[in-house]
Amino acid sequence: MASVQDAVGETTQRPIPALTVIDSEGYVVGWTQGSEELLGYAPKEILGRSFTDLLMPDELRGRIWDWSGGAGDEEYRTGLFELRRRDGGRMLARVEISRLATVDGTASWIVATTPAEAGVTSMSVLKPLLSLAPLIVAVWDRDLRCVWRNEGARRFRDIIPGFALGHRLSEGEPGPDTPTIAHLAEQVLERGTPVIDCESFWPGRPGDGGDGGRSLSVSLFRVEGVDRRPLGVCLLAVDITHSKARHRLALLREASVKVGTRLDVRQTAQELADLAVPALADYITVDLAESILPEVEPLDRLPYSDVRVPTFYRAGMASIHEGIPEALWKRGEPVYVPSSSPFTAVLHSGRPHFEPELDTSPGTWLDRDPDRARIIRETGMHSLIVLPLKARGEVLGVTVLVRTETQTPFNRDDLLLAEELAASAALSLDNARRYTREHNAALLLQRHLLPSHVSGGDALEVSSLYRPSGSQQTASGDWFDVIALSRSRVALVVGEVTGQGLTAAASMGRLRTAVRTLADLDLPPHELLTRLDDVYAREAKENGAAGSPEDIMEGTVLYAIYDPSMRRCTMASAGHPPPAIVDPSGRVVFPELPAGPPIGMGLGSHESIHRDVGGGTLLALYTDGLIRGRDSDPGTGMERLGAALARASGPLDSLCHTLIDTMVSDGTTDDVTVLLVRTL
Repeated sequence: MASVQDAVGETTQRPIPALTVIDSEGYVVGWTQGSEELLGYAPKEILGRSFTDLLMPDELRGRIWDWSGGAGDEEYRTGLFELRRRDGGRMLARVEISRLATVDGTASWIVATTPAEAGVTSMSVLKPLLSLAPLIVAVWDRDLRCVWRNEGARRFRDIIPGFALGHRLSEGEPGPDTPTIAHLAEQVLERGTPVIDCESFWPGRPGDGGDGGRSLSVSLFRVEGVDRRPLGVCLLAVDITHSKARHRLALLREASVKVGTRLDVRQTAQELADLAVPALADYITVDLAESILPEVEPLDRLPYSDVRVPTFYRAGMASIHEGIPEALWKRGEPVYVPSSSPFTAVLHSGRPHFEPELDTSPGTWLDRDPDRARIIRETGMHSLIVLPLKARGEVLGVTVLVRTETQTPFNRDDLLLAEELAASAALSLDNARRYTREHNAALLLQRHLLPSHVSGGDALEVSSLYRPSGSQQTASGDWFDVIALSRSRVALVVGEVTGQGLTAAASMGRLRTAVRTLADLDLPPHELLTRLDDVYAREAKENGAAGSPEDIMEGTVLYAIYDPSMRRCTMASAGHPPPAIVDPSGRVVFPELPAGPPIGMGLGSHESIHRDVGGGTLLALYTDGLIRGRDSDPGTGMERLGAALARASGPLDSLCHTLIDTMVSDGTTDDVTVLLVRTL
């Protein structure tokens, strides 16, 4: 229908009437200028021809006469038909037939033909209903070309090109759902079976100022003529982009991303509070039992009375009001509640407390909690939900949701949404608690296995520092040692075991013990590392054959022996970064150590090198975390370390802290160990 838009246009002016007069036999005897402009036929081309010649398809032309002739004594009938234009195009039109009385008593008819778009909008009753209703309505002909749309659809023409008059449904730059809707429209046109409530997403275009597209609930049904012949497809749609259901799904999706971002109990609690306000509540608190909070004072040691009992610690809260005037306690403070209250009931039963209209009348639990009663009155709290934070069968605390400024009370849908948020957050809290316990246990074990005091005797000034990572990762297998040898020599060792947590800490302890045992044999560094590698390679093979791969250990070690009598340091590396050597003038070098394989691979081939070191020389041994603190490239990290050591001065204890503070960012994912020695 190449000229639908030309015939219909975007104008709201009333078109010139297209009137045709047909006699009792159905032949055209009158043809107006409006008919000529609408269909393109000049009077000489149409007068005397059957009106059915204007209908499509050819085999159905006779049905118009059956329809009009069957009107009997009716004076008026109307219906939708496809008309043939002179240029061969199709046009969906509204045809109205009215009886004309003649002097000889025979019947003749006047036919008023109006394009579908103009015909519908010209009706005063339907115009506000269809054109101005908050619905999206559009009609496509059999070629799926738009012939009419209401104001709601017109606003979508930039997002959905098929809503522009004269355009096909599949034209333009279709979104991901455009082919689907076009395919459904074809099926509806062919089969006549309507499609009801099909959700479709249409993305916004770049630069259109939209907010990411629209979601529509689409229904399609076939438009038929009076003879039941399909003439096109009508679409009815409702914009559900901001519906409650979508809001709920969006909030749950946001919770999966924003709550539990780090394995930290307090942060997870605050993330839940920040998410729920103002999306669901005007004020929220997240109060947790002491059992899941690390390093808090036991609640039973705090003062209490028969009325006020310390029951939780406040871990998170948020409010639409600045300063959170609804709160009686700050984050980190113990929360007191009456011995009989919704909070204790939820804690003990594990079931929610739902109070859409908060009862503040005399005789309620608030009589025993005057401070809360006062806050409720002052802030206008009127609707309450108290939910258990329950995970793996254990109640970890409660979260309280309140509405103050929002006049609509909580409903059952709000309760269901809040329960889903609380359940998801509770799992994150439990994961964070479990991580914290293991993290603290691993740190405790690792600190216990590391030497509490190191000494270089009369040959060396020694200082060391171990700092666990500040990220989500738990303690790794960093370790160091200083071992007194015969003839006043001193062995300096730094290593790192693969893995995290308790397993890595235990492996580190075994490796340190093995190194001390081999050091008693007075072996040179390369031979000690080779024997150490053989021991752990055999153990790895035995554990692998026994089906215990978790017991297989690999790690890196730097082993150095300082001989004060010769002022010489002999060193070898098993996959570990070289030490930094700073002479008294401040010149920093990193000796080129032969790249020996890590311990546990069974490859051997370690080699030692010798370096002469004078009095006042500083040696810095470290683990990989120091030079990867801000850069993934260890070469860049070694350059930064060299620059930091060139400016180094002062006691070794403070220098250890300065180096780590300078080299390592707060978000590092690896532990850091530094061992500094200065020759005397």
